[in-house]
Amino acid sequence: MPKRQSLVEVAAPALVLMLVLLFSSSAAIAQEQGPPWGPETPSFNLEVVLRGEGFGLVKFRQPNDGAFIVNLDVWVRDLLPNTSYLLQRAVDTIVDDDCTSTNWLTLGRGTQAQSITTDETGTGREKLFRNLGAFPAGSEFDIHFRVIEEATSEVVLTSQCYQFTISQ
Repeated sequence: MPKRQSLVEVAAPALVLMLVLLFSSSAAIAQEQGPPWGPETPSFNLEVVLRGEGFGLVKFRQPNDGAFIVNLDVWVRDLLPNTSYLLQRAVDTIVDDDCTSTNWLTLGRGTQAQSITTDETGTGREKLFRNLGAFPAGSEFDIHFRVIEEATSEVVLTSQCYQFTISQ
């Protein structure tokens, strides 16, 4: 007499197949819709870490809207309290992960420089942006950042070298 299989033994393979189909179709749908902030490869969006006398983070985002605007959400901490700082960037057009450029540009709201002022705990936040419309989509460059104290121009935070590609 053949061995009787339990309900679990009979249903398990079908359940596994249903889960595989469910997850693969969900992944295909998500891939078709695409991320709201541009693809990950090449690097259209960056999480820039700033280190030095304190700590900082720049969320460097270019939406998929063809406007060529990069949003720069800046957050710093552990700096001097009630002090104004500026975010700067320098770019190299030779894309080799070696940021040697010293052509520092102060960032802000468009072409208008904007201070990042810390509170009484040494923390500051600012929403900045930059229009990259002067450069064609697909342009690539190495980029690095620094934060300077506005009054003295002393460098207090720096980043590593990142690669960036302008999205459309």
